[in-house]
Order: sequence, then structure tokens, then C-alpha cells
Amino acid sequence: MHINPLAVGASAVSAFLVGGAWYSPVGFARPWMAATGLTEESLRARGDAPRVFGASFVLVLVSALNLAFFLGGPETTAAWGATAGALAAVWVVAGLGVTWLFERRPLRLFLIDAGYHAVVFPLMGLILGLWR
Repeated sequence: MHINPLAVGASAVSAFLVGGAWYSPVGFARPWMAATGLTEESLRARGDAPRVFGASFVLVLVSALNLAFFLGGPETTAAWGATAGALAAVWVVAGLGVTWLFERRPLRLFLIDAGYHAVVFPLMGLILGLWR
């Protein structure tokens, strides 16, 4: 099994950067906050941003490492990496969908969150496939 730690790190950073843009004011921050019932003030008042961002990065790093193990050896290509990432995104989106159904949250929230994962997992797979 050949895992390139730099590719895993780059994949995690890419997911983190896409998330930063996705959930930013130029992305989906306003509709996401409306769907979750959060405000900028309530987020600031909690004071837990370092923990949230730190733990989020660790989780995307775990996801990237898991995807790298799934992809396996050096014969992996960029196309297979992106495809495997897209297939992994199906699992994630389906899981989010089950949670969304039971939480009875707005459809907009599901689409925003699921859309992020639908973009990020193929991107991570592409990076891992390119950088074997």
C-alpha cells in the first residue's frame, strides 16, 4: 500500500479551502445560517471557532487518508480517484439525507451541505489520483 502523505495533506487542505469558500458570505453563508437558525452574532458569541475549525480540519484529514487507503496502490489514476471520490460522496450524501429526514430540517440546508460533500470528495480523489 502506497500512501503519499503530501497528497493526503493537499487533499485535506483543498477540502478545507472549498469549505471556506462554500460557507462564506460569497458562497452559501446566509442561506446556511437561515436554515440552521444561526446568526453571525450567535456564532461569534459561542467563542468556539478555533475548536470547530481545528476539529473540522482533522476530520477532513481523516476523510482524505481514508480515501487514499481506499484508492490503494500507485496504479490509481486521476480519473479513478475522482470517480472513487464521487462514489464516496454518494455514501456521505445518503447518510446526510437520512439525518436530514429525521431532523426535519429545511431542504435548503441538505442541498447546501450535501453539495459541499459532492464537490469535495471528487476533488480529494482527483488530487490523490494525480499525486501518487
